[in-house]
Amino acid sequence: MESHLSAPAQASSTTQQSDAPAQPPRRQKKAPQDPPHGIKRKKDSLLPSSGNKSWMTADNTTTGKTTANMSNGFERQQASFLSSMSAAASKLGAGAVTKRSLAPPSPSPSVGSTTSAAAAGSLTPRKDRDTPAGNVVYSQPALTGTGDSIISQMAYAVLWLRGKDEPQTCLDVLGYLSATTRPEKEQEFFVDQMRRHPQIQWIPDPALSEQTWRTGTYAHRAVIPDVKTKTQLLAHLQKKTDASGVSVKDLKDGWPDCEAGINELEREHKVLVIRAKKDGAAKTVWLDDASLFHEVDPQLKLLWSRVEVPSVENIVPKLVAAQQKPASEDPRLKANNAPKTEKKKKRAQRRTGKSTNVHMEHLLKDYSHMKR
Repeated sequence: MESHLSAPAQASSTTQQSDAPAQPPRRQKKAPQDPPHGIKRKKDSLLPSSGNKSWMTADNTTTGKTTANMSNGFERQQASFLSSMSAAASKLGAGAVTKRSLAPPSPSPSVGSTTSAAAAGSLTPRKDRDTPAGNVVYSQPALTGTGDSIISQMAYAVLWLRGKDEPQTCLDVLGYLSATTRPEKEQEFFVDQMRRHPQIQWIPDPALSEQTWRTGTYAHRAVIPDVKTKTQLLAHLQKKTDASGVSVKDLKDGWPDCEAGINELEREHKVLVIRAKKDGAAKTVWLDDASLFHEVDPQLKLLWSRVEVPSVENIVPKLVAAQQKPASEDPRLKANNAPKTEKKKKRAQRRTGKSTNVHMEHLLKDYSHMKR
């Protein structure tokens, strides 16, 4: 009886279990491992407290094994990378090598390439090639171009001849310019240009029938020639046919020390001088007559200075009241102050009447009746 009753009960229990939903199996929680002896773990923390370092010493063996495993993995990755690079290089083929060799050279080679080439002896550095052999005078640099052109040399020659009272030969001029060591063609060209210069006068040698580039003498040709003394200046001023003066700047071109002579002639009342207001330097010189100069008595000058002259504001009304025109009155101001009267524009009158082209009457006849 118990066996029969137990079977239906088991069947009913089995049916109930099959009708209920299946539940997933529960995972069993692992028991937390205790840290090594002497290490305390904080709450909610995965790191051990820094109290006892014996645990780190105890795990040195384990750390060494882990490091060895990591190094072996890194070596394997490095080996695989090198193998992939070599495979990619082999796939490029010989075409890429040819294209790379045909590439144009770099315009500015690197320092390393230049240094290696110079060390090998294939190239000579530019600094070594340009540096002259022997002692170098750094106070006088070479190949600077200063004063080497013919224009600069000609200016120096003009300045040198200006200070000479007597004519000089071409060899003297070339010696002053340190040009005697140059080729003969260059010397001849310079002498030819010197003869054409407007400030240099060439004096041929009268003893020779044919002149060469070495013959003759040279002198400075001033703007005002033959004026180098006070007597020559007075003679030049007397020869002038107009009342114009002489510029001191032109006088200094042929007579550099002319200011001292001009001051002496001015004190003798033989010349009239206009000076600059800033420094009192002489600018222009005119001829004067000493016989027209009269000395004024100093007592008369004193009496003249004692006379009181009315101010400008009072003298103009007094002259106008005396029916005299003041010299200080500007007629332009008077015209500007005058009242302006408006001028009315006149209208252009219309021309009335019939106007015809009288000179074209024979061309403007009516020929319509002659049509067929």
